[in-house]
Amino acid sequence: MALEFEVVYHKKVVEEDIPRLVPVWKAKVQAAIEEKLSTYPDLYGKPLRRSLKGYRKLRVGDYRVVFRIAGAKVLILAILHRSVVYREMEKR
Repeated sequence: MALEFEVVYHKKVVEEDIPRLVPVWKAKVQAAIEEKLSTYPDLYGKPLRRSLKGYRKLRVGDYRVVFRIAGAKVLILAILHRSVVYREMEKR
């Protein structure tokens, strides 16, 4: 049986990142988060390095979901295109 992780979204993800997504990608990202991050975030999320050490990413096409696991919670900090996600994460 899979553990159920509570998915918590950062304020900027809700206010900026999700509204900017095209509806098709919004659905794909949502499905990936529900299927993968709420069950096995450590299995699907690849650890990040250097200044983003401690964070993980989930690849959904050209988009990246950057998150951190905190106990039974998955904190989603960014859902952005791969070309800008790491620069933006430095600011958050």
